[in-house]
Amino acid sequence: MSTTIPEKLSHVHLVAIAGTGMGALAGLLHARGLRVTGSDRALYPPMSEALAGWGIPVAIGFDPQNVLADRPDLVVIGNAVRADNPEAQAVFDAGLPYLSFPDALYRLAMADRHSVVVAGTHGKTTTTALLGSLLVRAGRDPSVLVGGVALDFDGPFREGRGPHFVVEGDEYDTAFFDKTPKFWHYHPRTLLLTSVEFDHADIYRDLDHVKDVFRTLVREMPADGTIVAALDDADVCDVLGGARCKVIGYGVDDGEHGFRALDLEAGPQGTRFRVVRDEHDVATAIVPMYGRHNVANALGAIAVAVALGVPAQEAADALAGFRGVRRRQEVRGTERGVTVLDDFAHHPTAVRETIAAMRMRYPDRRIVAVLEPRSNTSRRALFQHDFIDALLGADRSVVAIVPHEPIYSATGEVTQYLDAERIAASLREADRDAVALEGADAIVDHLAATSVSGDVVLVMSNGDFGGVWGKLLAKLREAR
Repeated sequence: MSTTIPEKLSHVHLVAIAGTGMGALAGLLHARGLRVTGSDRALYPPMSEALAGWGIPVAIGFDPQNVLADRPDLVVIGNAVRADNPEAQAVFDAGLPYLSFPDALYRLAMADRHSVVVAGTHGKTTTTALLGSLLVRAGRDPSVLVGGVALDFDGPFREGRGPHFVVEGDEYDTAFFDKTPKFWHYHPRTLLLTSVEFDHADIYRDLDHVKDVFRTLVREMPADGTIVAALDDADVCDVLGGARCKVIGYGVDDGEHGFRALDLEAGPQGTRFRVVRDEHDVATAIVPMYGRHNVANALGAIAVAVALGVPAQEAADALAGFRGVRRRQEVRGTERGVTVLDDFAHHPTAVRETIAAMRMRYPDRRIVAVLEPRSNTSRRALFQHDFIDALLGADRSVVAIVPHEPIYSATGEVTQYLDAERIAASLREADRDAVALEGADAIVDHLAATSVSGDVVLVMSNGDFGGVWGKLLAKLREAR
């Protein structure tokens, strides 16, 4: 792999630019005055809108001429690119300098900063945005890169002049030419570890395989670094054995570990809680979100901020102004008394916690869960029963039937697929109203015909889901 970055760097091209991380890097480099171009198979909101807003030209489709007709000084190759990609092959054949996304991010933007990495199976995007927002309001002027659109920054990144660079650290692999996890490349001095669970079955064999990469991340922390960890999670505790640095724990409700969030109370402004450290009250806080998992995310952000020198009450006060992240419990509109939300949840644990958060936010309303299992992991039969358990928290469920197309997998051929109809049947056996439907239009028709005033429709997918939430609001509007 080429590792030499030209001294005079003026033009950077990103192959698979439309991913959240790649798009954020593109915006960051553009903001620094570099000429940025890119290519991808297709563009979808919100990254399509962000790239257009920045004026970054994107070629649709991968073509050798994208890098040969106007040769860039550096090419960044995203992890969505496969080894047979013609554009990537042209980069290699022409001897153009190239880097993976995480290496480019670290070397071009993070190497001279205090790296603050937010890692874990769940909560990374929200917690990264929370921590970045908190440090901004506390006057620390951090740089931030989020795997989503942070409303406080009007995009997926922020470039500050302070010493800290806060980044979402993903355990997914780096590139087809580098199968190490992305978060190894960020060299954290401060690490926030939210959770450890089995996910990404396309690259990890089992939970122990996942834990191994987290153990290495922990083991490589500098001795003078700091880990803030959700010690209520037994699997998080299991990966911390090799830590050479200080470990600060956090968790929700009574416990033995460091920072605790107590006396949770949901209200119109969000969730209020008391912050206790080592049995001493240190702050009261309100975070404009709902659900125990979001309180845990906020508490982890407070604990990191305190470790970085922000007084606890100042950190807690900063939470109240947090505007959130697009596609995280995002209210998209209300029509005919039906409130429609859009959320990125796609792992059973995230689905369960998001439904529970809706219960906290809308305690007297009917919760309608609409799930599209479309990731390389959720399309497998692996989480069949876990999805049933997760959806039991909703009053009604609609599960999308996803076509049984081949699933990318480095861990062996996938032969057992998730059965949406069996999930719906199991939910009906448990006295829940549930259906499995194929296609966004059929789902929208069903929801429009069956939703009544007061319903909360929670749409969950890690893709665009055929525009379900927007089509539903339009159909409800037409029926007025």
